[in-house]
Amino acid sequence: MHQTILDNLSRIEEQYQVTILWACESGSRAWGFPSPDSDYDVRFIYAQKPSSYIRVFDKRDVIEEPIDGLLDISGWDIKKALGLLRKSNPALMEWLSSPIIYRQHAAIEPLRALAQASFLPLSSCHHYLSMARQDINRLVIASDIRLKKYLYMFRALLAAQWVIANNNQPPMAFMDLVNRFLPSGDIREQIDELLVLKSQVLESEHIPPQEELDAYLLSLFARLEKQLPAASTPLSVDVFDKCLLDTLQMAYPQLNL
Repeated sequence: MHQTILDNLSRIEEQYQVTILWACESGSRAWGFPSPDSDYDVRFIYAQKPSSYIRVFDKRDVIEEPIDGLLDISGWDIKKALGLLRKSNPALMEWLSSPIIYRQHAAIEPLRALAQASFLPLSSCHHYLSMARQDINRLVIASDIRLKKYLYMFRALLAAQWVIANNNQPPMAFMDLVNRFLPSGDIREQIDELLVLKSQVLESEHIPPQEELDAYLLSLFARLEKQLPAASTPLSVDVFDKCLLDTLQMAYPQLNL
């Protein structure tokens, strides 16, 4: 599949006449707990030729390929990515910290450097708590729940806990979060068992309620909602304008911008 992904990225560059600056895995494979039938969620950031950004009517700023079997691949234009970066968009932040990288162009470095300075802890916490909220509420009423939802809830809440504790972007790898906040004990042992099971069954697998895990998740969610970090101010738009220019100069040096 790795070569198939690389071949598709090259095809996309040629078909859409863009330069892919960054391509990575997102979702469960990047988090470290895929099922045998998990999709490959490939996400990328691309740059068009500089002349494409000097026009009255903007072109579409996303590229979305039809899902093909297990391959789900899509990307954002660099200008769109920078606009979202100013808001500390959590999905983009995760792409840039993915442990599975398929393509890395030197011209991505201005954006990656800016990402560290653009991080907004409160926005990140709201995102992760929102990800967990719907499934947390289901714990109270559901007679069973999909196995992967337990891991999704733990990852989201531990990521929020990381932001509150460290004031920076949490790691993508689930085990980095687990090792930090649950290094041992009964809850850790149950998580380890779920991870083993997740690697052996399909994405749709349901399991009975896990009373101890349910109680822990509900308690952690309630505690984190009361510990949100203070709001912070986004960086000046001028910084992002400069990043766009720097990126295009590196991606298309022959054009002497």
